[in-house]
Amino acid sequence: MLDGRWKTDIERRLKPVGANLKKAGLRADHLTALGLLMAVAASIAIANGALRVGLVLLALTGIPDALDGAVAKAAGTAGSRGAFFDSVADRVSDALLLGGVSWFLTSRDGGQAGMLPLALLAASQVISYQRAKAESLGLEARGGIMERAERTFALGYGACFGHNETKAISMAILDRALQKGMRDGPAHPAEDPEFVLLHVDGVDSMGFCAHYKMPHYVTFQSDMDRLRTTRRKATESSS
Repeated sequence: MLDGRWKTDIERRLKPVGANLKKAGLRADHLTALGLLMAVAASIAIANGALRVGLVLLALTGIPDALDGAVAKAAGTAGSRGAFFDSVADRVSDALLLGGVSWFLTSRDGGQAGMLPLALLAASQVISYQRAKAESLGLEARGGIMERAERTFALGYGACFGHNETKAISMAILDRALQKGMRDGPAHPAEDPEFVLLHVDGVDSMGFCAHYKMPHYVTFQSDMDRLRTTRRKATESSS
C-alpha cells in the first residue's frame, strides 16, 4: 500500500531533511545502524512486558529507517551496497521485534501463544524473498496490503491497545448475558444484574467493570431500577 500510494510523495518531502542531515555529517549507514539498535532495545522492552516503552522505541525505530534513504540520495551514495545493508537490517529488526513479542506471550500465557508471532515472522520473510526473487528475474513485485510500514503500525497498536481489546470483548459478552437475563430471567450468575454489581468491586482495579460506572451506561442502571420495581410489585401482588 505504501509503495503504491505514498512512497513517492514521502520521499519528496524527506529530501530536504536528508540534505540537512548530510550537511550535519550523518551517513545513511549510521542511520541504518541506529535503527537496528533501537529495534534491539524495543524487542527487549516488549519481551519484558514494558509494552508502552516498547511502543515508543518502536516509533523511534521508524525514524532512522525512513531517513537513511534520503541521506544516501543527498550524499550521492545510494547504491546496491547501501540497499543490501538496509534490507538485511530490516529483516533482522523484524526478527528481533517479533521474537520479543513471542517471548512476551510465551512467558505470560505459556502454551502455544508464542508460536503466532513466529508464524508471522516466517510469512514476512517469505514476502521479502518473493520480492527479491522477482526483482532478480526482472519482474515487478511491489505493493501489497501489509508491507513493513503497515506491519510495524499493527505491532505498535497491539503493544499499546491490545490489552484493552480483551476487556472490550469481555464487557461485550457480559453485556449480552445481562440483556438475556433481563429478558428471559437469569439462568446463571452472569445474567443476574444484582449479582454482577455486587461482585464487580473485586475486579474493578483491573478496569474490567469500569464500563458500568461510566455516565453513558445510565441505560443499564435505569433497566435495573425497572427490574427491581417489577419484582417488588410482583411480590406485593402475590402476597
